[in-house]
Formats: sequence, C-alpha cells, structure tokens
Amino acid sequence: MKASAVREMSQADLNKKLTDLKAELFNLRFQHAINQLENPMRLKEVKKDIARVKTVIRQNELKSAKQ
Repeated sequence: MKASAVREMSQADLNKKLTDLKAELFNLRFQHAINQLENPMRLKEVKKDIARVKTVIRQNELKSAKQ
C-alpha cells in the first residue's frame, strides 16, 4: 500500500483499515508459529502498512488540533 493512497482515505476508512491490518498481522503471526506461513515477507509488509496508517491518523489529529 502506498502512502499516497493512505493519505486519500477518510478517517473512518483509516480506522477500518487499521483494524483489518491488525487482524491480518495476528493471523500471520499465528501461521508463522505453527510453520504454515507461505510468505514470511508479508509480516514485514503488514507491519509497515500499519505504521503508515497510524502515521496518517496522527497527522490528521495534529492538523485538526492546530486549526
């Protein structure tokens, strides 16, 4: 997921995406623990996507607080 795509999302969409990504990360970690994970790099991608979404959420919070 690109940062530009994340910035275009609404606040509700960002919260939904964050919830979905956290659930996916949980499932990936579970699969990794029982050695059924097909693509281990997906863990890294999901973590970075979570960070991107959280960053944009925080930027929006700061922007609204400044106004």
